Formats: sequence, C-alpha cells, structure tokens
Amino acid sequence: QAEDELVYASPENPEWGYSAAVTDDGRHLVITVWKGTDDRYQIIHQDLTDPDAEPVMIIEGFDYDYSLVGAVGDDLYFRTNRDAPRNRLITIDATNPAPDAWREVISEADDVLDGASLVGGRIVADYMQDAQTLVKIFDLDGEQVGTVDLPGIGTAVGFDGKFDDPETFFSYTSFDTPTTVNRLDIDTGEVTVFRKPEVAFDPDDYVVKQVFYTSKDGTRVPMFISHHKDVELDGNAPTMLYGYGGFNISMQPAFSVTRLAWMDMGGIYAVANLRGGGEYGKAWHKAGTKLNKQNVFDDFIAAGEYLVEQNYTNPSRLAIFGGSNGGLLVGAVTNQRPDLFGAAIPAVGVMDMLRFQEFTAGRFWVDDYGSAEDPEEFEALYAYSPYHNISDGVEYPA
Repeated sequence: QAEDELVYASPENPEWGYSAAVTDDGRHLVITVWKGTDDRYQIIHQDLTDPDAEPVMIIEGFDYDYSLVGAVGDDLYFRTNRDAPRNRLITIDATNPAPDAWREVISEADDVLDGASLVGGRIVADYMQDAQTLVKIFDLDGEQVGTVDLPGIGTAVGFDGKFDDPETFFSYTSFDTPTTVNRLDIDTGEVTVFRKPEVAFDPDDYVVKQVFYTSKDGTRVPMFISHHKDVELDGNAPTMLYGYGGFNISMQPAFSVTRLAWMDMGGIYAVANLRGGGEYGKAWHKAGTKLNKQNVFDDFIAAGEYLVEQNYTNPSRLAIFGGSNGGLLVGAVTNQRPDLFGAAIPAVGVMDMLRFQEFTAGRFWVDDYGSAEDPEEFEALYAYSPYHNISDGVEYPA
C-alpha cells in the first residue's frame, strides 16, 4: 500500500463517495462522485495519455444522472437525464467539456433509456417499456439500424464488450424463464442461445401477463401476474402481491425457484410497478418520494383491490410481501388497509420514519423519504410511519 498512488481526494467533503472507470482504449479516467442514494453525480476526468495531466471536474453540482457508457477518441458517451427525465445519450468532448459543446446522440423517447453500450462499432441501447426490456441498435450518429428480438415479457441485461467486438452477450429472464445467456451478432442482429440452465419444469405450463390498473388519483399503473395455467381464477386462489416503490429501482420480470414452487402449489404471483421506482423515469420516481410517498401506498392498495375485483383472489387469500423499503410499504399499507390482506410479510422494513436517519445508512435515505427535521416532511412521515400508526382493537393481517 505504501507504493499506491493517490489519484484524487477531497477530504473537505467526507460525505462524497467515488467510483472510477478507465475507458477501453486506456485513454480516459472517469471518476463518478456521488452522495446519498439519488442518481445525481459530479464527473471528474483525467487524460491518461498525458503523464502530467491532473483530474479535472468537468461536471459540477449534484443535479443529474451522468452514467458513463464509453469513449470513441475524445468523445465520452454518457447516458443522462439532464433535460430528459426518461434519459438520452450524449457525448462530451474531453478536450472541451463545456455544456454548450455537448452533442446529443440519442434523444429522449417515450420509453426509459435504461442502458447503452458501445460494441461492434454500434450503440446497443436497452429500454424499459412498461417495465419490460426493449433493445435497439443505433449507429454512432444515433440513427436506429435494428432491433433485438426477445422471447417475450422479460428482462434483458448485459450487452457489454469492446468497441470492435463483432458480438455481445446478454442474459434474459422472466417469471417462467430461468436466466439464459444469449449471443447477439451485432451486424445481423441474430440472437442465439449460448448457455441455458437445466430446470425440471415446462415454461409452457405457466401464464405470464401484464395488466394495467388505476390508482387512487387516476394514475395508470402496470402489474405483472404469473400463475400455473391450470389455476382457476374463481376468486379463491392464494395470491402473493410483491412491491417496492422507491429509490428509482425498477421491478422487472425475473425468475425465482421459490416463486415457481409457489405457482406449482396453485398460487398466483403478482408484482406491482409502483411510483417511487424507475419504471417511467425521473418523474415516476419523484412522484413516490418525500411529500408524495403516500402515492406508493395508494398504488399498492389499488393493486390489491384490482386482484380482488378481477376475481383472482379475495382478501383472506391475499398476502403482501416486500423487503427494506418494500418492508416499509407493507407496514404502511397493513396499517392503512388491514381489511384488504390476509397476511403480510414486511421483511427488514424501515418502520420508524421519524428516526431512521439516525442509524446505520439511514442518513442516505433522506433523498427518498425526507427528514423529520424538516417540519413539512415530518408531518408527511408521521402520517404513514408504521411504528406510529398502529391502533388498538384493529384486526391486522397475520
């Protein structure tokens, strides 16, 4: 360690955190600076071709998301939500990083630009369309030159590689599909299975669909519903409703052996895409934070009501499940609508909303929750804090 070289430090800002990346060509060091849990970053650049170059702050202020995609020469590619709540792709010239010199490569679309990579001389961009993955291929000028065929309602992750690689790999998963590694030929767009796990079940025995329901304030909310094809939708099926609704985290389709076992036993598994997540970009996230947090609980309650109204289940057979921020969700809606659920699993939930910031990493969570030290935010937190809203004489779910 005595021989380690200090690259960058800011001791006057002890609350800052850092992640560093070197571009594939070895020419650029990009340091991403963060604080809290929001995707709002400062960016530092160092020219590695010049031994005398020092790290330079090229984007200052924790205002927007800037996620490095890669570099072509001196052009640094970033995905950002600056002037684009659902994200766009820009280039920043490392020799002239002033904002007025930035170039937009892929403009904001109706779907959320979830990620991008520079591979095979192209840009592979993966989008979220109603919490499902949609993949498009662009040239370096942002002209779409192809799409990638995916098997169905699912989640695709990966698409990394070198700029001159002719291929890239990605994983695909859904509620009825174990994570499968696929190869994508960049020139032809052909997808072939590279590695598939052996699991003793037939995906054709299961139903995976997406529905949309209306929340309390009229907002349209998506929800995935999965079950064995032999399940009778007579209003009596045991149903597990899962939710999270926070920190810009999106709930996308994924395979789970335990969920498969639940469906094999005749259970329905539902995942609601609540506000507070990232399914529809920055605005969707902010609509479920701080003074707007009740929207998350309203969305989840409306999901439960939909499952009952559409004859999937009934309140005595409806269980809700969530962990961490999702545990808070379960705790809050259990207090607010104990009549709607038969069982509740609030795993490692944040239950004391007036003091959470005083312990462990809680100080970072004020970005989403707000703080009891702010009078207006105190009132909002106190109104739903699970610990402070338990009442005597109420028959709560198990």
